[in-house]
Amino acid sequence: MKFFLDTADINDIREMNATGLLDGVTTNPSLIKKSGRDFFEVIAEIAAEVDGPVSAETTAHDHETMLLEGFKCAKIADNIAVKVPLTVDGLKTCKALRAEGIMVNVTLCFSANQALLAAKAGATFVSPFVGRHDDCGFNGMDLIEDMRLIFDNYAFDTQILVASVRHPVHVLESARIGADVVTMPASAMRALFNHPLTDKGLEGFDKDWAATGFSIL
Repeated sequence: MKFFLDTADINDIREMNATGLLDGVTTNPSLIKKSGRDFFEVIAEIAAEVDGPVSAETTAHDHETMLLEGFKCAKIADNIAVKVPLTVDGLKTCKALRAEGIMVNVTLCFSANQALLAAKAGATFVSPFVGRHDDCGFNGMDLIEDMRLIFDNYAFDTQILVASVRHPVHVLESARIGADVVTMPASAMRALFNHPLTDKGLEGFDKDWAATGFSIL
């Protein structure tokens, strides 16, 4: 499974990228706003920091403008994945961009039927929002299971990019189902490293090692 970071904070990206476990980054207009920085400047900086795909989202709602925005975003760097919404115009734009060899991340997916449409449009990634599903009283993982089954039935190349991840359980369940990618905030990725028994074990080892009086260096 690939791990993407869902942020426009370059410091969080550098911290997680230094682990060697980061495969890409996703952004959206809300994250750009939170960064307080120029859109093109921050996307270019992220794309230079990370080797994998970096999602840059269009903001237009009509196909013609969205396509122009998509081409402009794609020119920022070779590893840009243009992000478009799961609408009729978004999927028209997806198909046109993919015809030019540009990666596309279709976002705001909330049903398996929508995911099927995105796959038929040739999307590189489709992003189902599991956390927002949970917020509305549904089980977001049911959607991931349906998508995995449908994509495998027809051997679609589109990658399932699980988004709106709130906690490590979302990551675990996504991995069990077989999602291709999980994108998460830095807080969720940091939480994956943590377990109280790991901390307790290290504390015991440190105490016993100190008692030996030895040094490895």
